[in-house]
Amino acid sequence: FTGATRDKVGLVQAAHKGTLFLDEIAELNLPMQVKLLRTLQERTIKPVGAVSEQEVDVRIVVATNRDLEHEVEVGNFREDLFYRLHVIPIHLPPLREREGDIPLLAEHFVKKFAVEMGRNIRGFAPKAISVLCKHDFPGNVRELENVVERAVALATGEVIDLDALPMFKSPSREYRALVADVLPDTGLDLDA
Repeated sequence: FTGATRDKVGLVQAAHKGTLFLDEIAELNLPMQVKLLRTLQERTIKPVGAVSEQEVDVRIVVATNRDLEHEVEVGNFREDLFYRLHVIPIHLPPLREREGDIPLLAEHFVKKFAVEMGRNIRGFAPKAISVLCKHDFPGNVRELENVVERAVALATGEVIDLDALPMFKSPSREYRALVADVLPDTGLDLDA
């Protein structure tokens, strides 16, 4: 390509004889879907600027939080690519349906972020884990990871307690009083 000063190995090329994980596959635009489909069917790639194709042997694993069958129906995802990728589907329920995974994942993330931040954090207080397990985590594992990263940064001791989880504390008296003053007990009539 214009201005290129050296060869650069692409993702598919780098995954040769291995596995390539493509996250959020539903976000792939239609022209890129065509290129991916061709690579999967032909088992070849043509690096930018190359004159010949290269064989590749790569296993593709994809993930998405969208219903790909619906995306095919509405024309956002190619049907032929869907069937090419849909060999062994694995449904992973959302985190809110796997409450038992929350403590395990939270402890994993504590270790990870404690090392990254140079903090001596041993884990969570039982009450803090209990609060985490009651949250429905609409952002799934990424949200939990973000919450734990923030908790590690805010922790004042070796154990993460509720003070390091301000987003899960119950509303303050001041907030409840403000809402009570603004919203009448009878609610609001939106049709009026």
